Amino acid sequence: MGSQEPSARIVPPYKSSDGMDAVRLLDVVALRLAPWQQDTLCDWMGRDAAGRWAAPSCGGSVPRQNGKTLLIQSRAMPGMILFNETVIYTSHLQKTSTETFSEMRDLFEHPALKPYVKDIKNALGREEIILNSGARIKFLARTRNGGRGQHGDLLIFDEAQELDETAQGSFLPAISASPNPQTIYVGTPPGPDVTGTVFREFRRRALAGEARRAAWFEFSVPEIGDIHDKRRWAAANPALGRRIQQTTIEGEAEQMAPDTFARERLGWWSPEPKEQVEYAIDSDAWDQCASDETRPDGKTAYGVKFATDGSAVCLCGAVLPKDGPARISIIEMQPGGRGLAWLAAWLNERYGKASCVVIDGRGSADVLVDRIREIWRAKNAVIRPSARDVVAAAGLLVNCVNEGSLTWYRPQQALRESAVTATKRSISGGYGFGGDNSLPIEACALALWGAKTSRRDPTKKMRIG
Repeated sequence: MGSQEPSARIVPPYKSSDGMDAVRLLDVVALRLAPWQQDTLCDWMGRDAAGRWAAPSCGGSVPRQNGKTLLIQSRAMPGMILFNETVIYTSHLQKTSTETFSEMRDLFEHPALKPYVKDIKNALGREEIILNSGARIKFLARTRNGGRGQHGDLLIFDEAQELDETAQGSFLPAISASPNPQTIYVGTPPGPDVTGTVFREFRRRALAGEARRAAWFEFSVPEIGDIHDKRRWAAANPALGRRIQQTTIEGEAEQMAPDTFARERLGWWSPEPKEQVEYAIDSDAWDQCASDETRPDGKTAYGVKFATDGSAVCLCGAVLPKDGPARISIIEMQPGGRGLAWLAAWLNERYGKASCVVIDGRGSADVLVDRIREIWRAKNAVIRPSARDVVAAAGLLVNCVNEGSLTWYRPQQALRESAVTATKRSISGGYGFGGDNSLPIEACALALWGAKTSRRDPTKKMRIG
């Protein structure tokens, strides 16, 4: 069984704690916390002599699938019910924010909590649960200006290893007017492809005793060491034997590189990387391309990008007006589990209005092509790009951004998030877009490339003879 004692636990002294009240409330909805989760919740909800949070800033690191999301829910829900808190939940990816919202929505639909609920808003990117008391929780993907205009009491930075100073600076003022604010940072040790500067610095100050009013916990090992040592597995994974099986970890140890396994499964904090991530798109140049104008008319193409692991698919579009810059936009992004029927139907309805659709990815991409081939029957109407084409598409988009010859719709902050965090991924002597959130910008690049290179334009009458 996994250890319930963190390898590090830093807690400022507190006079009382609301943690066990929260635990009892969670019991009503059949949420059972492990001992380490109860201890952490008591630390986070400890109060000083004045009745304020003893730790206004809290953080923690635990390997994946050990109950981090449950811990977040265990702080947020009781805060709303017991103290009428407004909670702002943020994540690096929209996908994570939406998944957490779905779990919290299911929680509040429990018969014991449903009478407290006034409204649940399901719009993508604007998910929110509102209680009759006025308490609420908002689920937001982090953007450069995503925190502006927000107000709350409890601010949660999930996927904190991806948090940068710009996003932190955008969101922190959102709770500054609260009479008893609290910020929580939770995540896993940053990998070599992310800077993780905010999370690293929070941990460093907590462990060094420099942050006297901060609480911190972590489950970790101090070095890579023997990745097959089952005692170290148990020490770093409190959910071992509960949520995580030993056979699962055995398989991970066989497949992962030692440093990756140590980081992802043993909570090992690698030395801070000396080299910064090389982003593919200049954020200032991208912002200069933002437009508040609606979609123009013109030659249209679509791009579809499937995630390598099949977890998601993104549909984007590009328009080439007769005059003016090209326009790119996100149309839809869905988890892979939704199937392909919706996407095939959507594309088939628009065959007569688009020059082509460019589809990239493995497995599901071939299935989609088969489902639309009968409708999209014109030559080169459906394009499966080669590696060279993907490189060309990425280069085209970057050049257009740098030249200011394209626009994107400013309200689509999810597209901005993807664009400015996309890294360079080596492909066939060139590069494409990579990173954890590259699907939208990859699909846009495919659509733009398709619109620029396709000779087919259904909006124009063909000259015969």
